[in-house]
Amino acid sequence: MTSGTNDSGAIAQVSGAETAVLAGGCFWGMQDLIRRQPGILGTRVGYTGGQNEHPTYRDHPGHAEAIEVVFDPSKTSYRDILALFFQIHDPSTLNRQGNDRGTSYRSAIFPVTPEQERIARDTIADVNASGLWPGKAVTSIEPVGPFWEAEPEHQDYLEKYPNGYTCHFPRDGWVLPERSSPSVAT
Repeated sequence: MTSGTNDSGAIAQVSGAETAVLAGGCFWGMQDLIRRQPGILGTRVGYTGGQNEHPTYRDHPGHAEAIEVVFDPSKTSYRDILALFFQIHDPSTLNRQGNDRGTSYRSAIFPVTPEQERIARDTIADVNASGLWPGKAVTSIEPVGPFWEAEPEHQDYLEKYPNGYTCHFPRDGWVLPERSSPSVAT
């Protein structure tokens, strides 16, 4: 069973909870680190942003390996989740993380609301302005679409196989600076 999910595979909803959808390379490592952040109510891995319905690990043209995150905004913010996202994968590499190559492993944010899109754009701008990352972020902001849950063997993979493959880890030098003031929507 996926972290925080009910028997149908859907993440259990809590009143006031929000959802984030992120892609940053192999979904195993993304899920393993993001699920540990305080305020995360549940996660599941899957595919989004591609051409076919009901994609699978072997057939997901155009889809990114992604993670769906349900969080309590009174305990963690979308900005905080994005800060961790940018710390655990390299947003400056196009269609690649570690040994994984191809558009399935792209760095992408799929905002669920206009406010999330604003925060995502601000956060990417802050990453680029900081000079802390090896290059400018190539992270795309893509329209949120259907999220197709991955096969059961991919859910909570690194909990089941602690020595399994991952290229995700927190980089101490990639800590997003605090934003001095929020941007004003125009």
